[in-house]
Amino acid sequence: MFSKEESRLMREEFWTSFGKSFPRKWILYNTKIKGLSFKFYFDRKTAMVLLDIEDENLENRIDLWEKIISLKSILLEFLPNAVFEDVYFLENGKEISRVYVQLDKKVSIHNKDTWRDVMEFFNHHMRQFEIFFEEYKDVIKT
Repeated sequence: MFSKEESRLMREEFWTSFGKSFPRKWILYNTKIKGLSFKFYFDRKTAMVLLDIEDENLENRIDLWEKIISLKSILLEFLPNAVFEDVYFLENGKEISRVYVQLDKKVSIHNKDTWRDVMEFFNHHMRQFEIFFEEYKDVIKT
């Protein structure tokens, strides 16, 4: 078991190491579409690459979600294991829509032996999300 401080330092070390191993500018929050962002997620049990739709305006969120769903078959060509959840609740209770890909291996941010697999998973899958997004962002924006 790790203390909060040890855990914080380990998370910091992972993200620093990831940035050095795969130095590139990710789109993440810079989609230029309000409420749509890409995220990396890694904790003690899982690693995921996410596309989140978090617009406070429900109509806008539904509109964005419908555009993503209209492109679902295309997105699945880029990410065959993508999971689509029109309603997803964050830990804080906020309702969002989410598309994600999860690493199907036992991993933990507290286990450095799993870090390399997670970094490679992140790099590959986020690149696929970004390639899809760059090709279809005009459809999603309209």
